[in-house]
Amino acid sequence: MPAVSRVLGLILLCCIAVGCRDNPPVVYPTVAPLDTSNLSLGPADKLDIVVYYGDKQDRNQFIVDDAGTIQLRYIGLVTAKGKTMKQLRDEIRDRLADGYLVDPIVAVSVLEINSQKLLVFGQVARTGLIKFTPGMMITEAIAQSGGFGPMARKNMIKVTRKSDGKTEVYKIPVEMIAEGTRPNFPMLPGDEVFVPERPW
Repeated sequence: MPAVSRVLGLILLCCIAVGCRDNPPVVYPTVAPLDTSNLSLGPADKLDIVVYYGDKQDRNQFIVDDAGTIQLRYIGLVTAKGKTMKQLRDEIRDRLADGYLVDPIVAVSVLEINSQKLLVFGQVARTGLIKFTPGMMITEAIAQSGGFGPMARKNMIKVTRKSDGKTEVYKIPVEMIAEGTRPNFPMLPGDEVFVPERPW
């Protein structure tokens, strides 16, 4: 009987060990539904603006100031905060065409997105907001937060995402992603990443 008890004990320990590793199903987005041209601009974003008029062009780079504005030749202050690239382009073109330049063509591109953030908290080395960059994956977000804490439940990371008035929650197996056995998870601005504490 003691031998049987030892065997049963070993089986139980194996079951516990296996159960300690979360294995959530792959039910999360693997492609970012993000069009950077539709992102709202904000303070610290770096812009490249080219104005074509006749056979001339005027090209400059701007950093959106704390008030959310940039200053352009001829028209002065322009509010960039809260506008998309297209909206900003159209406003600059219309204001330049209103008595300053004949048929101006304006191109606006974003060199650096510094205003968009996401939140990482829980069992990581550094909790708080981190800068979002296009193409960022969840493994990168965890790394920017200093990596996992010693009690992190690495395969049950919860991501809360608000989009179009809806809130969605995903459970992401980050450890398995790092091992290459699950696809990576693309981040979006405004995501909240919670790293829970493991119970063992």
